[in-house]
Amino acid sequence: MAAPYVSRPTPPYYAVIITTEPSGIDPQGYAEMSRRMSELGVAQPGYLGRESLTAGDGGDLTVLYYADAESIAAWKGDLEHLEAQRLGRERWYARYRVEVARVERTYAFDRDPSGHAS
Repeated sequence: MAAPYVSRPTPPYYAVIITTEPSGIDPQGYAEMSRRMSELGVAQPGYLGRESLTAGDGGDLTVLYYADAESIAAWKGDLEHLEAQRLGRERWYARYRVEVARVERTYAFDRDPSGHAS
């Protein structure tokens, strides 16, 4: 199930797309660290929001939105985040992929509550 729809600014902005496959090692430790990283992440300058989906096998697809590339670099270099990354490679992930994209344009469709397209 998707997270609530995240409103976004007018492009350009950035999306960090993270796909993960859990190793199955220490799931409680992973859950605790994931909660902590979420808390820290939302406080980062330039953070705009996130959306995520979890598959039946525990794999995740998370998209984090940032105002600029400098905000992404600052978050990647946060000391607590660096420790979480290290532990992720050592314990929690069988594999992961991170992709960074600049969003140049967007378009959307919204159906209003009465069922009419807007």
